[in-house]
Amino acid sequence: MIREAVKSDLSGLLKLYMQLHDNPFPEIDEKLTALWERIMNDPDHHIIVAEEGGAIVSSCVCVIIPNLTRGQRPYAFIENVITDEKWRKKGLATACLNYARDIAVNENCYKMMLLTGSKEQSTLDFYERAGYNKRDKTAFIQWL
Repeated sequence: MIREAVKSDLSGLLKLYMQLHDNPFPEIDEKLTALWERIMNDPDHHIIVAEEGGAIVSSCVCVIIPNLTRGQRPYAFIENVITDEKWRKKGLATACLNYARDIAVNENCYKMMLLTGSKEQSTLDFYERAGYNKRDKTAFIQWL
């Protein structure tokens, strides 16, 4: 099932994120709970999840960004695309990205963007099959 995350998904999502950049499972403390509440209450912040057998096995984040150009149409930014290694190649990440696209279309976005740190050709090919291209923009990152 593809859906937006709900409050009770925090632990399952954090478990999945452990496979993203070797991210350790954080302590669920007051600070993390407040951050989760902030995300859950932000109408422009969408965490899409694929659930199988009661577990979150794939996810992406779609943030709608208000914009003063392009006829004041917003754009969507996609981040944290991940599928549990046991569930890959089953179309779940594609389904999450398609769900994010539907959100962007419903919000009247004029474009969607995503960045990946992966240099794996299979990952780059996956994003191109999902409708993204690497020709239109050049990305720069400044780590803080």
